[in-house]
This record gives sequence, structure tokens and C-alpha cells, in this order.
Amino acid sequence: MKKLGRIPVRLLIVAALAVTLGALVPRPLWQTAGDRPASTRHILVLRNPIHTDIAVPVDDAVLRRFHFLLDAGMPTDIAGVRYIVFGWGGRAFYLETPTWSQLKAVPVMKALTLDTSVMHVDIAGDITEPRPDVAGFDIGEDRFAALLDFIAASFQQGEGGPVIIENAAYSRFDRFFEAKGHFNALVGCNTWTAAALRTAGLRTGWWNPLPVSLGLSMRLYN
Repeated sequence: MKKLGRIPVRLLIVAALAVTLGALVPRPLWQTAGDRPASTRHILVLRNPIHTDIAVPVDDAVLRRFHFLLDAGMPTDIAGVRYIVFGWGGRAFYLETPTWSQLKAVPVMKALTLDTSVMHVDIAGDITEPRPDVAGFDIGEDRFAALLDFIAASFQQGEGGPVIIENAAYSRFDRFFEAKGHFNALVGCNTWTAAALRTAGLRTGWWNPLPVSLGLSMRLYN
């Protein structure tokens, strides 16, 4: 019985070591030197205790690139919009848990095992920095374009473009869309954010399943 009792403890130790090493080992391993970009874009990583989003600054080119958001009823063109906020995550947890008070067992089980994925898109005005839940990074124009490509490629495409999920939103300012890929405890919202940031030329940890480990690696290597 004592041996059986030690198994959960050992699993917790292994998981803690994996998360720690995932944050401390950089990806890519080596930083390649490059010319300082003539102009930069300032992107933000927004986080809460379990989830991260990427906020990209709005301009005419970004609005044209994601014109389907306006078609879906998002007021991306109103005065005061400064950022479009993108996040990838598990369908059940995203759609069925708008607040912590509505947490249910089935979405949690799907998040820990396997679920289809969705893209959540929101808009934001000015976002104050610095804040514990906001990290800002300057990237070159070519890397910004690559980041937009990565985000756009995460949407599942139908005959008319990205597939909106009807009657699914937290407010009149956000929308959900079908996404590519499957969500689980090992490959989740924060690993998607990390992959997007690497596309943007930033370094992350090798494996970042949690916002805290992703944030640590970003502070260490950027």
C-alpha cells in the first residue's frame, strides 16, 4: 500500500520537473543574430492563471486581413479599438465555462484528455503596461506578417472562409470560430501561444503548458 501511495507523488514530481525543464530549455536553443528592424510592431501576451491570448495592434491592413470578423458581427472598425485578441483552446472548456462559477466536470475532463479546438477572438481598447498579466514585445514587420499568417492558418476554413460557431460568444464584442487541431493537457492553449510567438521570432521554453512557465521563459530569453 505504501508503494501505491508513492506513485501519485512520483507522478507529481515528474510533472513538476517536466514543466520546469520545459520553461528553462529555450526553443530554439540558439539565438540567431539578425539586423535590428527599421520599424517594429508591439504585440501583447495576455494571461490569466490557466490561459494566454495574443493581442495584435489594429491598423487598416490587419482589419483587411481579418475582414471576416466584421462580417461575423464583431465591431472591429469602431473608434477606440486598439487590439484584436486571439486565443486557441478546447471547445468544451471555452464554450461551456465563460466564468469560473460555471465550471463543470465534463469540460474539465475533455480538456485533460482530448477535445476539438476553437478560436476565440475579442477586441480591446488601450491596454495598460506594465502589468503582471500583460507582457509586451516588439517585433519586426516581417515577423509581424508571419505571426498574422500563423493566426490566420489556425482557423478552420469552410466554403465562405473561417467557420463561425453560431450563438457562441461571451459578449457582443467577441466571437468563436472552428479551429484546426485537437486540444489536450499536453498540447493546449499555451503551447499554441508559444508556437505563435516563435513564429514571430521570439524564444519560448521548449514546452509551456502553463501561463506561468511561458511567462518565465519569455522573460529569460527575450
